[in-house]
Amino acid sequence: MNNVQPLMVNLFKLVTLKDHALLGCVSIRLPLPGCLLDMFPEDVSSPTEDSSLHGGRVRSFKHERGSWATYVYLPYHPEEEFGELLEELLSLAGAGGAVWTPQEELHLSLSQTVVLRHHWIQPFNRSLRAGLVHCKRFVCLAGRLRIYCNDERTRTFLGMEVCTGHAPLLDLVQAVDRTMKEFRLETFYKEPSFHVSLAWCVGDLTGQMGECLQGMQRVVDDHEEGPFLLRLDCVELRCRTGNKTFRFPLEP
Repeated sequence: MNNVQPLMVNLFKLVTLKDHALLGCVSIRLPLPGCLLDMFPEDVSSPTEDSSLHGGRVRSFKHERGSWATYVYLPYHPEEEFGELLEELLSLAGAGGAVWTPQEELHLSLSQTVVLRHHWIQPFNRSLRAGLVHCKRFVCLAGRLRIYCNDERTRTFLGMEVCTGHAPLLDLVQAVDRTMKEFRLETFYKEPSFHVSLAWCVGDLTGQMGECLQGMQRVVDDHEEGPFLLRLDCVELRCRTGNKTFRFPLEP
């Protein structure tokens, strides 16, 4: 009998401790191990932007996980003589001290840059394809240099403006705009200046390039075999979404 009493007391203590633990389980939170906290930082969708890693370029909208920067365009495949001409133009443009960077991929934009959610990508491009089914191939020419600046006034562009082919370009823009409206995205400019951007620099230099632009235009007009005209064979429209490119051949 003397051994039973201590045993009963110990059992009573054990049950009491268990009840206290159950009652407190709602409010007690054990800390996570440090290794798990390191695997899942608090903010994985908003990385710190460092413009020095992108040549001084600043993102025009906040990066969000699952959101893809998207734009529609016509690619330009430059002629052999274009490289020498662009080098001469940028030499003149940089005489004032600005650092100009050639465009990595030459193209003519048919939309503004918009943001697509990942699950919109396929239906967006299906809509584009359906809207372009009757659009025909054509050729447009560009020969007049112009200075452009982005909406945020953070970058200046040297572009060559289209001089022939406006009507079919507007038809393409209307088709693209219909898809933009379907997904409640921003449409293209009301009075677009169709052009191929040749190079860019950081900052707003639109007020400083007037006289320099005249000298560069003379280089274009006094080309070896007559005025240089950039020829854009519009046989395929493309949509760039993040790192993916969708292609839409135009009708022959």
